[in-house]
Amino acid sequence: MKLVIQEYKTYREEEILPLYKSVGWSSYYECPEMLKRAYAASYCILAAYEDNRLVGVIRAVGDGASVVFVQDLLVLPEYQRKGIGTKLMQELLRRCEGVYQFHLMTDDQPKTVQFYRSVGLTEADALGVKTFTKL
Repeated sequence: MKLVIQEYKTYREEEILPLYKSVGWSSYYECPEMLKRAYAASYCILAAYEDNRLVGVIRAVGDGASVVFVQDLLVLPEYQRKGIGTKLMQELLRRCEGVYQFHLMTDDQPKTVQFYRSVGLTEADALGVKTFTKL
């Protein structure tokens, strides 16, 4: 089995919706039209394939110069803890090397925080800044 990381250029609902469903992100898979529009308007989407099966995806929004925001990073549960999320994040970071601000918002869970620290991200409060949001 060989892992391939590549740009995700053609939205295929039949592979995207099961990926979101596998990790329980119902606000996405229950609104397939919204998700399709979101993918169309994204700055960069990278996919991880193993033997032509979509096993992970990272999706970023932004302008690609002053700011990029990681909106989604998902890996099929049976493929988690195998370095796929790390490879996706590393490739996105490489592609965004010259971007002034690189952001991500996630759940405050120890394993999640540890993962994002391990790929070089820093919590906003450690930088003396606040993050504001409206959901």
